[in-house]
Amino acid sequence: MLKVLFKRLFSKLWRDPVWRDVLFQTGLILAIVLVGYQIIQNTLHNLETLGISTGFGFLSESAGFGIIQSLIEYDESFSFGRTFVVGLLNTLLVSSLGVVLATLLGFLIGIASLSSNWLLTRLAVAYVECFRNIPLLLQIFFWYFAVLGVLPSPRESLAWGDWLFLNVRGVYIPKPELTGETPVFYGSFLFAFLVTVSLAWAGRQYKRQTGRTLPWIKSLFLVGIVAIPLITGWVSGVRVGWELPVQGRFNLSGGLSLIPELVALLLALSIYTAAFIAEVVRAGIQSVSKGQREAAAALGLRQGRILKLVVIPQAMRVIIPPMTNQYLNLIKNSSLATAIGYPDLVNVFAGTTLNQTGQAVEVIAMTMAVYLLISLMVSLFMNAYNRYMAMVER
Repeated sequence: MLKVLFKRLFSKLWRDPVWRDVLFQTGLILAIVLVGYQIIQNTLHNLETLGISTGFGFLSESAGFGIIQSLIEYDESFSFGRTFVVGLLNTLLVSSLGVVLATLLGFLIGIASLSSNWLLTRLAVAYVECFRNIPLLLQIFFWYFAVLGVLPSPRESLAWGDWLFLNVRGVYIPKPELTGETPVFYGSFLFAFLVTVSLAWAGRQYKRQTGRTLPWIKSLFLVGIVAIPLITGWVSGVRVGWELPVQGRFNLSGGLSLIPELVALLLALSIYTAAFIAEVVRAGIQSVSKGQREAAAALGLRQGRILKLVVIPQAMRVIIPPMTNQYLNLIKNSSLATAIGYPDLVNVFAGTTLNQTGQAVEVIAMTMAVYLLISLMVSLFMNAYNRYMAMVER
């Protein structure tokens, strides 16, 4: 009796497409879990057979090697866990700077490629066709060996006044210094950021409901971004100074030094990625119908205003999704830094740390997880920005 009831129930569920999909997906998940478990067990067994210890205890051991650039305090006595943080911060530094520079340069080249000026258009097209067809690694080598590698020694540095020096050891620029109640000043920046975010959300909601922009929203943005930190800094006695680089007998001291590995990698990443962003921008602008420009021109707007107020806002719907891919490519391409010795995450952690500890599984897994997390965060932010820029139909 139970067997007959079970067969009828199973037959009924099998004919139901919803339950059938649940059954198949559950089976697939179980299969993936079993395969993953088997792979992990085999890996652990093989490591144990070879006498290789597992775990993350090595992160607390002393590293014993130096790093040429560190955004936080570091020396040879710090742990391998500290090298992971140093490499991660260096990767985030070159990636964030590269994204900003590539975006600015890409937008300029993309707009220039559609200019009515024949020479400007041809130069923009030549830029795109040249730099996007040369492998990125070769461009990194060009800037590092052929440009920065032939600069003079520190004693014969190329100088522009007292604020910029170039030599084979890098670029030296003035370093900003804050004196006074700096925690209060930094707190005012955080408060100003929260104020501007709140204003942006309120303005967006008002525009969605009424189709109009609040007339005073730009003034409040200016107050939130500029006035609050400046007033807070003035009241708390914060002063901004500049530490200039000073050329000594054998080297330069003071100021902010940018190592040649960082400069070469940043230039190559920015210039290479900007060529692809320029094509994205060009395609986005061309996606806006000609009638939009003609209607704006009929209202008496100049070409610059038409581009800023009419064309670019509509083109952003087309530009943002492929732009996200270019940002992700730039971040992942930054791992080529190991070719010239820039101390990014791959070079410092997946390179030197792995060679010294032999913890291949843990080190590579942590490195892959970091790049995956960074990529997901960038995608999440860009998707949110894409939804913010999307046109709302009424």
